[in-house]
Amino acid sequence: MTLAILFGGSSYEHEISIVSAITLKKVLKRSSLLFIFVDSEREFYLIDGEKMTSKTFSSGDYKKGKKLTLEHGGFFAAGGLLGGRKPVAFDVLLNLIHGRDGEDGKIAGMMEFFGVPFIGPRIEASVLSYSKLNTKLLAHALGIKTLEYRLLQKGEERRVDLDFPLIVKPVHLGSSIGVSVVREASELDYALDVAFEFDEQVIVEPFVEGIVEYNLAGCKTSAWELSLVEEPQKEEFLDFDKKYRDFSRDSRVREAVIDAPLKEKLETAFKAIYDPLFLGSLIRCDFFVVESEVYLNEINPIPGSMANYLFEDFEGMLERLARALPKEKKIAIDYRYIHSIQSAKGKA
Repeated sequence: MTLAILFGGSSYEHEISIVSAITLKKVLKRSSLLFIFVDSEREFYLIDGEKMTSKTFSSGDYKKGKKLTLEHGGFFAAGGLLGGRKPVAFDVLLNLIHGRDGEDGKIAGMMEFFGVPFIGPRIEASVLSYSKLNTKLLAHALGIKTLEYRLLQKGEERRVDLDFPLIVKPVHLGSSIGVSVVREASELDYALDVAFEFDEQVIVEPFVEGIVEYNLAGCKTSAWELSLVEEPQKEEFLDFDKKYRDFSRDSRVREAVIDAPLKEKLETAFKAIYDPLFLGSLIRCDFFVVESEVYLNEINPIPGSMANYLFEDFEGMLERLARALPKEKKIAIDYRYIHSIQSAKGKA
């Protein structure tokens, strides 16, 4: 299988995406890999595998790579026959752009519009998982619990009627960017100022001391393929620096020690979230457990380094997922309605 990894993007999580792509280069041993970089100006570049180092991107050397265009059927580079365009050949594309562009539906829409087979969340899944507010609404509709929350809009009254301590989160960002723990009222305004630097909407939730968190990833191919359950080791919460290191993990982690009933609850919640909304993608769900009750914290529609560290056969699973992608229904256009109107009016 030839896999094209699409990464970068115009996002606060641009660098995280680069780290994820470099990590997958180390992890994927059998597949033939192509790397397509999206810079901050949303230009596409084909990056040689030997140039997949952080310095290539921080120095701007990526611009020495072939510049690509996206058209019907895929990506094309200059230099084809008689000065024309040469297609970039691959079997399937992996959307590895974290945050805006990759997780908000832009890339999904472009891939579907231009007929490029891809692994990643489709448009509707992106819309619901990119927003922490929409994720909570989805969970409620599915009967899955979430923590209580308040939604604040930039420029409006900052009224929060929850008990301290609190956690403040931008609605449309991941990687813990702009997130703060607030222990008393005097700290709230500053935390909100930080969050509003990144987003127009902010969610405020209770910060539960010592809460137990579990991560579960997976997808559906011809059958369910679920990862081990991880209990992430953390201090207060996983801040940006910790998550940056987390995104570069490439070795399997230790499985959480939990009983069978709790594992079943986590897997049942994951399956309800995934199917059918996230078909064609590999996602990770982060759950809280409070008094044996499972709460959804967030959905990671494009997890860091694709959560490879949670799977025993990560590469094999990607290959199986690539063969099980949903196909958009072909709509036949025959102009029957227009022809009937024309005939009724006596026009050919």
